Amino acid sequence: MKRYFPFAWLTVFALVVAVPFALAATAAPAPSAKDRSPAAPIATALSTVTGIAISPLLGTGAYGFYQWVRADGDAARAALPWYAQMNFWLPALLIVGVCAAKDAFGAVVPPGMKKPLDVLETMENKFSGLVAAGAVVPFAMDSMAKMMFAADPAAGSAPALVPSGLAAIQIGAIDLTWLLNVLTIPFGIAVFAVVWLGSHAINVLILLSPWGAIDAALKSARTVLLGLVTLAATINPWAGAVLSLIVVVVAYFVAGWSFRLTVFGSVFCWDFLTGKRKSFSPKENDNEMFAGADLPGVPVRTYGRLVQRTQGGLEFVYHPWLWLAPRVAKVPVDRKELAVGEGLLFSDVVTESGATMFSLPPRYRGHEDVVARAYLMGGGVKPAGLRKAWNALGGMIGGRAAQPDRG
Repeated sequence: MKRYFPFAWLTVFALVVAVPFALAATAAPAPSAKDRSPAAPIATALSTVTGIAISPLLGTGAYGFYQWVRADGDAARAALPWYAQMNFWLPALLIVGVCAAKDAFGAVVPPGMKKPLDVLETMENKFSGLVAAGAVVPFAMDSMAKMMFAADPAAGSAPALVPSGLAAIQIGAIDLTWLLNVLTIPFGIAVFAVVWLGSHAINVLILLSPWGAIDAALKSARTVLLGLVTLAATINPWAGAVLSLIVVVVAYFVAGWSFRLTVFGSVFCWDFLTGKRKSFSPKENDNEMFAGADLPGVPVRTYGRLVQRTQGGLEFVYHPWLWLAPRVAKVPVDRKELAVGEGLLFSDVVTESGATMFSLPPRYRGHEDVVARAYLMGGGVKPAGLRKAWNALGGMIGGRAAQPDRG
């Protein structure tokens, strides 16, 4: 693994250094002189919003850097929005570089060593996504509206959406950019939210991944996608818009999966940062869990509650998208065949055959025996995943058997 570290580091570093400057040159390229159609600014705005949503901190920092470089003089730079000031975009890009270094070094450190930093980066991605959705995206859509209604002095062209002629002088004097903003800003935020959900899922996968090499690969793939959107927009605004539209469509179809993974990551980060497991105690019934990959009829990572009925069966109660009407799924396995698999970061409820029925939030770490007793699980508690492999390795090295199951 170590021999691949220099290549992984150089790849991630090159991408992180190259993409911001590429974005700075092309984050919001003005429509060419040959393309003065009213739809050209829409293509540009779509590429900009999609790029920022893929990586909010990198996209916002690069977009602010672009505006700062293009500003004519100190007075113009002072009038720029806050995200285009050096005291924001410079630290933002430095943080992106530190995160890239963290992922590169994570390829050679033991599993779990960099998880606290992964948690912080996941929280940063949530925060920067909220900031970008609430501030940067409306600015981008407002710029699009102004481009559509304003003339291009350099080209000497007429305003794209303003009628000409003496009979239309009064109509032409009306500023309709506010109306266009009312119509387009919600659309821009919706596009941003869908793409951000898909992109943020990568952060959660990095958070859950036990191997640093996988983390670097996931981060590199997302950065490459951001670079492709930027490069396509550089070559032609419409090419960038088409690629962005493909990204939006794909993100839309995986939005449910991304949302469930985002909820799981949010609960994971909250439990980790607050140390909730120290003050937490599982209930005798109705405990919160996530659906596993082998629970029939329920999407994986669905957040809900495991309920023990008086008749003796187990049911999983959940709300689709957390707010829709509740649904109930019966657990098709007898509780005597269930056990709690004690993992390194979080634990699972598994069957004798190894199928994962549920995943427990990190707050349940150290309380697995309480959960097993509460639901009368016949398998008790046993090591699983990396913990099971670690115990087996310790048994071989130390000349003793792995830790027995606790029933």
